This record gives sequence, C-alpha cells and structure tokens, in this order.
Amino acid sequence: MAYPLFDPKLSADALEKQLLAAWKHERLFQKTQEAARYGPPFVFYEGPPTANGRPGIHHVFARTIKDLVCRYHTMLGQGVTRIAGWDTHGLPVEIEVERMLGISGKKHRSVRRREVQPPVP
Repeated sequence: MAYPLFDPKLSADALEKQLLAAWKHERLFQKTQEAARYGPPFVFYEGPPTANGRPGIHHVFARTIKDLVCRYHTMLGQGVTRIAGWDTHGLPVEIEVERMLGISGKKHRSVRRREVQPPVP
C-alpha cells in the first residue's frame, strides 16, 4: 500500500490537522488497542499532571514520554491498560494540609481535631 502524496504547499500545522482528522475518521487509536487487546498485559499506572499549582512545560514533556511508552508497548502487541491514578503527588497536598493545621515536620504530633477551613484565595 503506497502512502498518498501530500500537498507540499501545506504548512506543518495544516498537515498535522489533516493527519489527525484522518486518524480520527479511521478510529486508528481504537483499532490499535483492539488489535493488541489479548496480547500479554502491560499496565501503566499514571498519576495526574499536577495535583496543585500551575502546569508547566515539564508536564507536557512528561505526558509525551508516558504516551510514547504506552504506544511502544502497544506496537509490541501487548494489551496496554492505562489506569489514571491520583496518589502520585501526595507530598504537596500533605504540606498544604500541615500548613492549614499549623504543623510541620516529620515528628509525630498530637493534633486536636478541629474544622479546617480552606484558604481564601
């Protein structure tokens, strides 16, 4: 099967949009997942891009690497299951809770239970 020629006058952006539209129309991503569904399992546990704070370019880079790993294992014929997780960025949340409770450090401290109000932005 020969690849169709592309219009050399198209910008890189227009060519990418055309290609993505074709892949969407063909349901290419779903077909690759279905084709490898019964292959040896590969499970990828993925955390959120960021639990708090603003996303940065490093999040885009990390997301790209995660996607490449999953696609690579799919191309090997493995059944890739992507499981979104929310437990990989606990430390920033723990630090914020400590700040709200008025405690800090690693030592175990006895803290009286009280209602904690979220910070006012």
